[in-house]
Amino acid sequence: MKLWLLVVFFFLYAPLLALIVFSFNDSKRNIVWRGFTLKYYEKLFNNDDLLIAFANSLTIAFFATLISLVIGALAGILLWRYRFFGKTAVEGAFTLPIVVPEICMGVSMLLFFTRVLPWPNDLIWPFSLGSIIIAHVSFCFPFVALVVRARLASFNTEQEEAARDLGANDWQAFRDVLLPHLKPALIAGALLAFTLSLDDFVITFFTSGPDTVTFPVKVYSMLRFSVRPKSTPHRRC
Repeated sequence: MKLWLLVVFFFLYAPLLALIVFSFNDSKRNIVWRGFTLKYYEKLFNNDDLLIAFANSLTIAFFATLISLVIGALAGILLWRYRFFGKTAVEGAFTLPIVVPEICMGVSMLLFFTRVLPWPNDLIWPFSLGSIIIAHVSFCFPFVALVVRARLASFNTEQEEAARDLGANDWQAFRDVLLPHLKPALIAGALLAFTLSLDDFVITFFTSGPDTVTFPVKVYSMLRFSVRPKSTPHRRC
């Protein structure tokens, strides 16, 4: 089993390690090693457009993770604890953002923000990123809910009952008994939501404006024209 896990981790992370190593390669062709250099990173950190786009991506991922964590945790507890009419349909709806192709979700979000709920484009930063944050929350929080729901399957409800017998109210039982049990799931859900939000391209491409470009969208636009990271004149966010 340990050997199998080692092979799986090598398969997953070896390409990433190779990409990191060859980012220091002093060659136009990355498949040929010509020597060690930092010039590409110097050009990268002097590129204001890329730095602004990266700051946008981090901001969106941060807020999307916080909101998804709260909504997803509460949704997971709701589906685990309560029985109500249409519960099966609600559980199925939670899986839709996971199974629906991103292109469909991106187009639907575009129609929503342009037709149903016109989003103002002249807001100050970071409120100008609001439409992207809402779109990211809509597909991130179901992942958190599923992780929390899976973690709650191993929870012993007698612990909550014992806490109430000892005088704890609903909030104290949740804080001191249920929340510590959910801690691993909350950490895993937060990491998953942050990664999904930071990496997303398709949905962001449809919901971003000309002044709210994220890092994946910016890199894609540069790759289309085979542009390298280079210094640009300083300009404000």
